[in-house]
Amino acid sequence: MTNPFLDLAPLSADRFASIEDRVARLLATEQDVVIMQGEALLPLEGAIRGTAGPGTTALNVITGPYGQTFGNWLRDCGATVYDLSVPYHTAVTADQVREALAEHPEIDFVSLVHAEAATGNTNPVAEIGEAVAEQGALFYLDAVASVGAEPVLPDAWGVDLCVIGAQKAMGGPAGVSAVSVSERAWARMAANPHAPRRSYLSLLDWKERWLDGGRKALLHAPAQLEMLALEACLERIETAGLDAVMDRHRRAAAATRAGARALGAGLEPYVHQASEAAPVATTLRAPSDVDASELVARALETGPALPLAAGGGPLAKEMIRVNHYGPDASQDVVDAALTALAAALTGNGSTVDVEAARQAAAKAWQR
Repeated sequence: MTNPFLDLAPLSADRFASIEDRVARLLATEQDVVIMQGEALLPLEGAIRGTAGPGTTALNVITGPYGQTFGNWLRDCGATVYDLSVPYHTAVTADQVREALAEHPEIDFVSLVHAEAATGNTNPVAEIGEAVAEQGALFYLDAVASVGAEPVLPDAWGVDLCVIGAQKAMGGPAGVSAVSVSERAWARMAANPHAPRRSYLSLLDWKERWLDGGRKALLHAPAQLEMLALEACLERIETAGLDAVMDRHRRAAAATRAGARALGAGLEPYVHQASEAAPVATTLRAPSDVDASELVARALETGPALPLAAGGGPLAKEMIRVNHYGPDASQDVVDAALTALAAALTGNGSTVDVEAARQAAAKAWQR
């Protein structure tokens, strides 16, 4: 079997570097940007293992499952970890971070997820960055879900390691990801005897063999199709305008929240405050007498491609996720998701008002 995609000329180092430059412009950063050849868990783990070790004392903020993962990695590196956990229906505050830092002045590393698509909350990174800067700690940020849906500004926010992926709000591929790295993060890695070397997890390999060499020779054969897909995704965002893309996600979140409330039957936004709700995805609390996973399964019978999912793990019985990101950040998709949920609730014996939900969603979309 042949396919024209298999006959492409190899991706050159110059082309690869130009895509990195476009990612840097997307993030408005002067820091080094490395595009790693794997899903975002690769740079997320690589950045922690590169900068953390037995001498590290970390504050790990948990607002969802990824925060828990980062704490596990940090402990595996030998770091002393203090977890700051908040309920999933809210966001962490800068004051809470300041209090934790004041209680443990030895903290020199802070890890945070910007937007948790799994729980539907988003954290105030700019304000938290000020608190971290006052502490002088290294600031690590997972912006995989937030990039493209809301501002991500590592330089302005004092973020030393900012990891992004294209598969959510950017509407791009999952097979490649990127991380911006500050000078002091590079210095921390260089001084860390436990930092991965000659490893797929190694950011230092990329620095020493790619960046320090003037980006002339790639470490290994790149994931060509994924890199070209990322390039096309960046071009699409540049053409539409990043502000317009983010506004579309904001409207989708507002419309989903308003429509769910108007639908009735006890369906409510899981994240209480709209200001703490992520624009990349909206989580809803299922009615108390309804199993969320069963309701989602019933809703998907009317539209298997709809971006609906039940919460993960222990949240599966109570949380519904509307993943309105990328091309699904549209009024039509929001309406279709609400209509499918209405049909599922009706099938469960609940009384809903579909027309009120559509009108509320449309009004919220226009604001």
